[in-house]
Amino acid sequence: MRIKIIIIAALVVVFILFHSTPTMALKTHVFIMGYPKAAILSGVIQDEYHNKVDKEKFAELNAKAYTLTKPPIEKATQGELRNYLVRKIGFLHFAEYYGEG
Repeated sequence: MRIKIIIIAALVVVFILFHSTPTMALKTHVFIMGYPKAAILSGVIQDEYHNKVDKEKFAELNAKAYTLTKPPIEKATQGELRNYLVRKIGFLHFAEYYGEG
């Protein structure tokens, strides 16, 4: 029983660490999407354009847009997966692909 509690506690701590900052949440999302190299090597910067244009929408969502400096290339379309939206829920951050537009 004690081992199960330790394992569950460890998983909760890892989940919190991977979602504790916008950068970690974004890199975790890219890693889970199947692009571990891009998740590790790419830098993350705020997407000033989308943050300015969609300011009211992002305020409602409690979110900001971020861009990868070395984005992964999608295999099917050969498009760059560059822009992501990171929402803050409580003290955790969650990322999703935002697209180019």
